[in-house]
Amino acid sequence: MNAPAVDGAPDSGRRRVVVGVAGGIAAYKSCALIRALTESGHQVRVVPTESALEFVGRATFEALSGNPVHTGVFTDVPQVPHVRLGQEADLVVIAPATADLMARAATGRADDLLSATLLTARCPVMFVPAMHTEMWEHPATVENVATLRRHGSIVVEPASGRLTGKDTGAGRLPEPDEIFALASLLLERADALPRDLAGRRLVISAGGTREPLDPVRFLGNRSSGKQGYALARLAAQRGAEVTLVAGAVAGLDDPAAVNVVKVQTAQQMGEAVTKHAVGADAVIMSAAVADFRPATFASSKIKKGAGEPDSIALTKNDDILAGLVQSRNDGNLSAETVIVGFAAETGDEQGDVLTYARAKLARKGCDLLVVNAVGDGKAFEVDHNDGWLLAADGSETALAHGSKALMASRVLDALRPLLPRPS
Repeated sequence: MNAPAVDGAPDSGRRRVVVGVAGGIAAYKSCALIRALTESGHQVRVVPTESALEFVGRATFEALSGNPVHTGVFTDVPQVPHVRLGQEADLVVIAPATADLMARAATGRADDLLSATLLTARCPVMFVPAMHTEMWEHPATVENVATLRRHGSIVVEPASGRLTGKDTGAGRLPEPDEIFALASLLLERADALPRDLAGRRLVISAGGTREPLDPVRFLGNRSSGKQGYALARLAAQRGAEVTLVAGAVAGLDDPAAVNVVKVQTAQQMGEAVTKHAVGADAVIMSAAVADFRPATFASSKIKKGAGEPDSIALTKNDDILAGLVQSRNDGNLSAETVIVGFAAETGDEQGDVLTYARAKLARKGCDLLVVNAVGDGKAFEVDHNDGWLLAADGSETALAHGSKALMASRVLDALRPLLPRPS
């Protein structure tokens, strides 16, 4: 059963993307981004600064994009590239965006092809900063970032980690896959990254849980964690302080600007979510938590043959979502904490997916329930999703088929008006 496409994504065909590259050591990562965009069928024009060419050569950018690469406004003058590139683009991504480039963009400088392109662009413009922590936190950079955001540009929160040399901290360029995911989302939905969750605290769970049977084997499920990671990534880029409680995931990189807590079992996930939910504005339980675990754990590997069990006894795990609602009812969580659940459902002769989802919403008592039909390559282990959003007030909204990032953006849209007013 597929959700109807009520608010479908824009045409996913060939789009025109300008990739700006400023002069920082992270410029080498832009190569993977350019390749991902071109392999997705988009027409890519790379516009580096002169200093960027000190890190990555012109020939590399031309080979990856299949288009000529220029830095100045006096090349190919009859085509007026300093105007046309921005006018015709569907998206402009600057990765890396250095402190210098953002300073020039914030003040409207147009002294090379990239800065001139930024002034003529009327499509979404996304800056992906990369610099040392001291530069990122300097008042001048902070003000320039604020100015760019006021002008309507998207400035991505950088990752934290290893920088040039031995330094570590905030200011690391997010991984190319993450930049590509954000860029792809903006091509699906141009207004997907408003800065509307600033000052909010969100707790999000993701992935499956593993319930050990012996030191080798476990009970688990097919959840990849991609939907929960998409929610965490977007919530952070929309300004929220995000704690991601991650179970078993398919080798996913930690999202930039997100506090990641790794767990394995349902019990560990419950403890971590409950701990971090205190003081949170919202909790989104997108993890696929195992309903059962083996009743006993064998301290050594269970061997075939003698001693082999005829069956495995199971015992129920605590219901984390229901427990959060009960904690809110008991006053252990704020009465204003918004609780969002996820339901992976299949229909049968007794009812369809929505029949079971409505019953689950009533039983759990959460504020929103995101419902996915699963099976036959749906929801689990894939990059796209669809479904429905059920609310406690009885409203139901179909979520169009699209990327998991697109679904995450729709869920956050629905969550936003339910959040308590800032104190």
